[in-house]
Amino acid sequence: MSLKGKTAVITGSNSGIGLGVAHELARAGANVVINSFTDNAEDHALAEAIGQEHGVTARYIQADMSKADQCRALIEKAGACDILVNNAGIQHVAPIDEFPIEKWDAIIAINLSSAFHTTAVALPMMRKAGWGRIVNIASAHGLTASPYKSAYIAAKHGVVGLSKTTALETAKENITCNAICPGYVLTPLVEAQIPDTAKKYGMTEEEAKQKVILERQPSKEFATVEQIGGTAVFLCSDAAAQITGTTISVDGGWTAL
Repeated sequence: MSLKGKTAVITGSNSGIGLGVAHELARAGANVVINSFTDNAEDHALAEAIGQEHGVTARYIQADMSKADQCRALIEKAGACDILVNNAGIQHVAPIDEFPIEKWDAIIAINLSSAFHTTAVALPMMRKAGWGRIVNIASAHGLTASPYKSAYIAAKHGVVGLSKTTALETAKENITCNAICPGYVLTPLVEAQIPDTAKKYGMTEEEAKQKVILERQPSKEFATVEQIGGTAVFLCSDAAAQITGTTISVDGGWTAL
C-alpha cells in the first residue's frame, strides 16, 4: 500500500482523528499537509515531527474551514492534492427549538461546506495528475441519528451524499470518493470527557465508558485513530480502486443495530 510520491491534504488535523490519519498516510509514504484554524509554532513543529518520523515531507497550512475562500486557498497553497481527507468538524448539542443559529451555521460550514470547497479545487489537480482519492470523514451519525444533534447529523448526512455525488462525477476517471463513518473514537477530547462523565453519573471511569459513552457501540470498545487512518490508507490503495461512492463504518456494530 505504498503511497510514495503522493501528496495528502488532511483538514482539521493537528489533533484527534485528523492527526491519526495524517500519521498513517505518512507511514504509507505520502507527503502530508496538515491543517487547523490556528497558526502557532506548535502546529508547524507537529508537521515537522511527522515528516521526521516517517521520512516524508510534511507541512502545516493554517486555514479557517468555516470560510469558503480559506478552504479553497488551503488546496491551492498545498500546490498538489492527490489525496484529500475532509476531516474538519465541530459539535454542539441542543434541542432544535433552542439551537443557536450561529452554531448551526458554523457546524454546516465546517463539517459540510468545507468538504465541497476543498473538493472543488482538488478535483482539477487530480484530473491533471490522472489519479486521486477523496476520503470524507463522516460519522455513524451520517447514517443514523440521535436527539439534540440536528446540525451535526444534518451535516454528516450531507457529507455522505456529497461523497456519492463526487463518486458519480468521477466514476470514469482514476479518482474515487468514499466516506468513513466512525462511531466513538478514543481521541484526546473523548478521553478528557471520561472523568467528568463518571463524576456526573456517580460511576467509575470504566463504568462510564461502558454504560454511558459506549452505550450505542455494541463492541463496547472505542475505535482508535490508527484504525481510522488505516482505513483511509486502504481506500487510497490499489485494492480499493473500484470502491467508490460508499461508506465504511468503523463503529463497533453501532449501525448494524
